[in-house]
Amino acid sequence: MRLQTSNFLTLLCAAAAAAFPRSEIKLPRQSSSLQDIVTWDEYSLKINGERLMIFSGEVHPFRNPVQSLHLDVLQKIKSMGFNTVSIYVHWGLLEPKRGNISFEGFRDLQPFFDAAQKAGLYVIARPGPYINAETAGGGLPGWGTYTPGLWRTDNQSYVEAYQPYIKAVGELIAKNQITNGGPVILVQAENEYSGFWPPYSEDLDYEAQLLKDLRDAGIVVPTTTNDAWPGGHFTGVDIYGYDSYPNGFNCANPHSWLSDAVPEYFWGAHQEWNPEDPNAVYEFQGGAFDGWGGAGYDLCSVLTGPEFERVFYKNQYALSTTILNLYMTFGGTNWGGIAHPGVYTSYDYGAAISESRILREKYYEIKLQANFLAVSPAYLTSQPQNIYSTSGSFTGNSALKTTQTRDVVGNKAVFYVVRQADASSFDAQTYKFTVPTSAGTIEAPTLGGSLTLNGKDSKIHVVDYSAGSTTLLYSTGEIFTWATIDGQDNIFLYGDEGELHETAFILPTSSETRPSAKVVSGSGSIRQQVLPSGALAVQYTTSGQTVLQIGPKLRVFILDRVSAYQFWVLHPPTEGRFASYSTKNPVIVKGGYLLRTASVSNGKLALSGDLNDTTTFEVIAPVASSRIVTFNGEKLDTKKTAYGTLTASRTPHLPDVKMPDLESLTWKTADSLPEITPSYSDEKWTVADLDTTFNEWTWGTPQVLFSSPYGYHTGNMLWRAHFTSTGQETGFYANMSGGLAFAYSMWLDSNFIGSWAGDAPHEMYNQTLKFPSTLTTGSSHILTILMDHMGIEQNWAGASDWFRIPRGVLNYAFEGSPETNVTIWKLTGNLGGESYADHTRGPLNEGWHLPGFDDSRWAHSKPTEGISKPGVVFYRTTFDLNIPHGLDYPLAFTFTNSTTNPHFRAKLYVNGYQFGRYTNHIGPQKEFPVPQGILNYNGKNTLAVSLWATDAGGAKVDSLHLVLRHKVETSFGPIINAPAPGWTRRANAY
Repeated sequence: MRLQTSNFLTLLCAAAAAAFPRSEIKLPRQSSSLQDIVTWDEYSLKINGERLMIFSGEVHPFRNPVQSLHLDVLQKIKSMGFNTVSIYVHWGLLEPKRGNISFEGFRDLQPFFDAAQKAGLYVIARPGPYINAETAGGGLPGWGTYTPGLWRTDNQSYVEAYQPYIKAVGELIAKNQITNGGPVILVQAENEYSGFWPPYSEDLDYEAQLLKDLRDAGIVVPTTTNDAWPGGHFTGVDIYGYDSYPNGFNCANPHSWLSDAVPEYFWGAHQEWNPEDPNAVYEFQGGAFDGWGGAGYDLCSVLTGPEFERVFYKNQYALSTTILNLYMTFGGTNWGGIAHPGVYTSYDYGAAISESRILREKYYEIKLQANFLAVSPAYLTSQPQNIYSTSGSFTGNSALKTTQTRDVVGNKAVFYVVRQADASSFDAQTYKFTVPTSAGTIEAPTLGGSLTLNGKDSKIHVVDYSAGSTTLLYSTGEIFTWATIDGQDNIFLYGDEGELHETAFILPTSSETRPSAKVVSGSGSIRQQVLPSGALAVQYTTSGQTVLQIGPKLRVFILDRVSAYQFWVLHPPTEGRFASYSTKNPVIVKGGYLLRTASVSNGKLALSGDLNDTTTFEVIAPVASSRIVTFNGEKLDTKKTAYGTLTASRTPHLPDVKMPDLESLTWKTADSLPEITPSYSDEKWTVADLDTTFNEWTWGTPQVLFSSPYGYHTGNMLWRAHFTSTGQETGFYANMSGGLAFAYSMWLDSNFIGSWAGDAPHEMYNQTLKFPSTLTTGSSHILTILMDHMGIEQNWAGASDWFRIPRGVLNYAFEGSPETNVTIWKLTGNLGGESYADHTRGPLNEGWHLPGFDDSRWAHSKPTEGISKPGVVFYRTTFDLNIPHGLDYPLAFTFTNSTTNPHFRAKLYVNGYQFGRYTNHIGPQKEFPVPQGILNYNGKNTLAVSLWATDAGGAKVDSLHLVLRHKVETSFGPIINAPAPGWTRRANAY
C-alpha cells in the first residue's frame, strides 16, 4: 500500500523522497532461464506461451482469519473477470518471537493457495519482508524495534533477521509456484523501496541479497517490485512496476477531483525504466484507507466508485498496462492488533467487495472492463501513440482528451480512450469521432447526431476490432464481451442510459451481399446504412436491452449500463490441476446478484451463484450442453426466446431470522483494573530496568520505558512506578507515546488523577496531572498508568527508524519535587509478551475474553449501564444463533454514539477474537462486521466487551446491537468455524 504515516512523519517522508527521487543505476536483470512457463516480452506476460492480461485484485489472507471464507471472496473476484489475486504476507504475524516462525491457524497460507487454485486465480505473492499495508510495523516484527542496525538495508543484523523468514515463507511460496502445479506466477521482493532516510540512498547490495535469498528458497517464477512511483527503484527484478493512488485519500470530499488528477506520464516513465517489459502497475487505487476521526468507508467507496473506475482505469488501459493489480479489491478487517496507528478496525477500504463481502456497484462496473480486456487479445500487443498530444485529438473538442492506443503487432485494432481534459469537470461534452480505419477515415456518428461524454466519465471506442468472424470497423458503444457460440458471434455493447452510439460491422464474405440488422427483442429502435466499404453501420440508443440479429451468424445485445451489469461470463472447467483456469467455451448468463461457476456434463449446464431477489435468467450457451439447466442444483424451467437464448425465473428463499436482543441478555461484569487496588501485587510483572536500547529515538528517563524492548507490542498495557515521597510532590508530569488516537489514564495508588482521552491527530501527549492531596514524607506510593498501544509505526523509508518510534513513557517528573526517584518501574501487557499464550488467534489478539470462562461469581451488569467512575470494566454474555445453511447473512455489531460522558473506548471480543476497537469520541467507526466462522451461525457465541472510561464521571455504551446487513441465498458453503479454543488457566497468569 502507498506510503501513509502519522502527521508527525509526513514531512519527513516527503523530504526523504525528494532527496533521493530515483535510482541512477540499473542492476543486471535476473535470468529468465529458470523456467519456461511464465515468460514475458515488452508487451505482456505469457503463461505457457499464451499472452495474458493480468487483471488482479489485492486481498490479504491475514485480514480474514476464517480460512473457509477465502474461496467465497476469490470466487467473487473470479466472477469479476479477473484472473489473478495479489497477497501480502505479514512477517510480524509469522515470527512474533525471533526464531519462532509459525504457520499455525489463520497464518497458514496453504488454504488460501488451494482456494485460489479452486477459483481459477493466479497469485502474485508479496512476502516483503516489508509490506507497509497499514499494518503494525508495516509487517516488520516487534522484536525488530530493539534489534541493532538499520533495517531495510544490507546491514548484517537486518539481513540475518529477515533471512529465516524469507527462507520459510519462500519455500512455502515455491511449493505453490505454477512450475510445481500451484497458482503462484510472480513473487514480489520488498515493497515501495522508494524513499530513503538521508544521508542514505537506494541500497543495491540489499536488493541483490534479497533476490538471491528468494532464489535460494526455490523461487523460479519472475520476480517483481512495486515502486511507490515510476522512479526507477529496484529495477534489478525481472518485471519492474510501480503503484499509483491518483485520487488520493480525501474521503470526506469524494466528488472533488483535481483537474489534473489523471496521470499521463506513466508511459514515458515506463519507457525510461523498463521498455523491454510489460507496463506493470502492481498497486493501482481500488479504494482508500481511512484514519481515526475520518469520513468512513462508505464515502471512500464514493471517492473511488464507478465514475473513478471509468476514468482512471481506462486511462491505464490507454497506457497499455497489461499487468494491473487493484489495491484493495477486498480489504477485510484489522482484527486484533493488526493495524498500525493510522487506521481503525475496519479495512473495508471502500473496495469493490465490502468488509462484509457485499458487492458494491463498483464491483459490477469493473466487471464490464475486465471482461472486455479478457476478450481483446489485440490490446496485449498495443502501445499508446499520442501521449501528451491528446487534447482535442480525434474529437475536435479541446475539452476532451483522446488517447490512441494501437496494436503494433497486428497493426489493425486501435483503442481510443476519451475522457475530460479537466478531471474535475461535471460538464457534458458533445463530439464527433473522427479516426482512420482500414476502410478510410470515418466521422462517427455517420448517420447524424453527436456523441456525448457526461461529466466524470470515460469511454473506449474501438476501430478494426475482431470479435470472432465479425470485425467492428468502429464502435462508439463500449464492448462488454463477445463469444462465438454454436457458430454465431454474440457481441454485447453498452453505454449509459439514453446515449446515442453507432457501430459498423464488417461481416464475413459469405454473408449476404446487403446485410441488414433486425430488432428481434426489446423496444429499442435503430437506424442503419451500408457504408461504401460494405460495412453495416447501425445507430442505436442504449436503453434497457435490445437484441439485433444481423445475418445468420451475428447477434448483438445493445444494453444500458445497468442492464450490462447483470451479465456474467463463466467458463466451464476442463480437466486436470488447472481445470478452473480455462478461458475456452464461455457461457454468458444474465441475472443474479452473483454467478460463481458453470459446469457442463452430458447436456446439462449446472450454474451456481447467489440471489438477493427474484431474477429472470437468460442463458447464452451451446445447445448441446444446455438441454437441461440447473441453478444451485435445482432444475430451471427454461423457455426458448424467439432469437434462441434460454430464459427462466428463480425466486430465492430468504427467510427472516431472529437476531438476539443484546440488551435483554444476561450480562456479567467484573472490574478489569484490579491493579489500582491496595492489595494488588505486581510481583510477576516485567521489571523495566534497561538503561540502553538500540533506538535512535531518545528519551529522558533513567531507564528505558519503551514497551517493545520488554516484548510488549500492542494493545492495552500498564506501567507502575513505585516511589517514596519527599512530602513535596504535587503532581506528576508525563510525556506519553501510544500512536494516533491513543489514550492513557493515571492513578496515584487507588486515586484517579486524570487522563488523556485521545484525539485523531496526537500520537504523543504530555501533561501534568495533580495529586489529590499532600503526600506524607517517607510514605510509599504507586503510580499506575493504563495506556492504549495503537500499534507499531510503519517503516516506509529505507534506512529509517520510524517503526522504532517508542510506545510508553518518554519523560516524566514529579511536580514540586524534582529529586523524587522512582525506585522501580514495572510493566505488563498481553500475557507472555512475545511468548504469547494464544497460539490459535496469534500474538496480536490477547486478553481476558475467551469462551468458557467461569463468570458465575461475577456481578450482573451490562455495557449500557456502564460505570460511574473512571476505569475499566469487562462484560460477558452468550447468545445462540440459528441461521440456516445456504444463506449468506452478514452480521455486524453496532454502537450508538454517546454525547453524555463521551470519552470512552470499548473493545469487542467475539468467541475470543478481538473484532472491534470502538472509540466513541473520535470515531468514525460505529459498525463492526464479524464474519460467519468467527460468529457461530448455528450454536453458542460468547461476546465480551471491555469499557474504558477516561473521565471522572465514568461512561456507558448508549446501545449495542447485532444487526443483519444483507440477505442472500448462496451456493457457497459450508463455512467451517475458525478454531476458538476456550479458557483454561494459564501458567504464570496474574
